[in-house]
Amino acid sequence: MDSDELRSEIDISMWRFIADVVLRTQAVAQQVGLGGSDCQFVALLGVHGPLTAGRLAELSGLTTGTVTGVLDRLEKAGYARRVRDATDRRKVLVTPVPEAMATLAEYHQAHGEHLDAVLRRRDAAQLQVIADFLAELSASGSSSGSRDGGSGTTASSGS
Repeated sequence: MDSDELRSEIDISMWRFIADVVLRTQAVAQQVGLGGSDCQFVALLGVHGPLTAGRLAELSGLTTGTVTGVLDRLEKAGYARRVRDATDRRKVLVTPVPEAMATLAEYHQAHGEHLDAVLRRRDAAQLQVIADFLAELSASGSSSGSRDGGSGTTASSGS
């Protein structure tokens, strides 16, 4: 397979993977009584730890007003709480509730085990390529909510 064919295959596989993750997240969200955006915010808190509402708005690409609504729902459902920053009392941090995070982790356990099994079949050099690839994708701004991912292009040529 030549480079163009490989890039095309990777592109298709990435879109399939993204769709699978979105659909799986939506299914988990419904099972635990959250919305899809709510689950994404819980994931952001799981990855980044406590964040301000403003930082959550930046990471998600949503308005601060929308973020406030999501946080209200997460707080009411017991998945997050607002806590004053110990070093700067003017700041309020949104923190994940560990027990709720553990509950969500149970829903993702099979996926985590599959990921671990797939990664264990790779050697250190292959793992480094995968890690670099994913880090570069994440750093591109693709998760910032911008339509062009910071690249000046759209994800679909039909847009």
